[in-house]
Amino acid sequence: MDGYLSGLALLPILFLQGKQVRRKTPVLPEPVGSRIGVNGQGKPLKLLIVGDSAAAGVGTHQQDMALLGQTLAHLKQTFEVSYQLIARSGATTAETLTVLETLPSQSFDTVITSLGVNDVTSSVTVSTWRQQQAMLRSLLQDKFNAKQAIITKVPPMHRFPALPNPLRWYLGDRAKRFNDILTQDVELEHRCQLLNLETAEKHIPMASDGFHPGPDIYHRWGKRSAHLIKRFHSD
Repeated sequence: MDGYLSGLALLPILFLQGKQVRRKTPVLPEPVGSRIGVNGQGKPLKLLIVGDSAAAGVGTHQQDMALLGQTLAHLKQTFEVSYQLIARSGATTAETLTVLETLPSQSFDTVITSLGVNDVTSSVTVSTWRQQQAMLRSLLQDKFNAKQAIITKVPPMHRFPALPNPLRWYLGDRAKRFNDILTQDVELEHRCQLLNLETAEKHIPMASDGFHPGPDIYHRWGKRSAHLIKRFHSD
């Protein structure tokens, strides 16, 4: 509540800073590379990655360096992965739900989601986002028969170099509240696991725009995702 009231008081400054950030921050393209295919050898595994610009790999030039490619690189000796990437820059949870609802029903062993940053920067309330995320998890299990859902937490926006204060503080506080709710809910669902990318390191190797992950973050993300996948599907 304190963060909400402080945000209201700072609203004119936050609005101006938001406009400045959008005007000054360079728009990085989504990386090139295949978004659907088969990779690796071993036990068959169907993988779906859905979400926003980070899921799409913005901040890298090739999908091999992005979340998809790095996850595949750490799975290829163990699994023959049939993969799909459904992600778009600017996507919110609500927009991703709409896209997934239009797709035909199919089955996936693992789904990785990356959503929240665009929800945090929008006007959606925490309670509405909570409902949308719950609908997303239900859709993944009911329509796509996801045996495992890896839900990536909202990144630490209070550490984004592109954001000036107090906008950085406000969005960081909002992201934390989103994550607190997400943690409460996901911990109750046995087929869902949280993935936290926050680190204690002082320097976070971001992309050149100061807003998206850099290659090192994608490497860690893919490695951690692959670890969760291997552990879950080890039987």
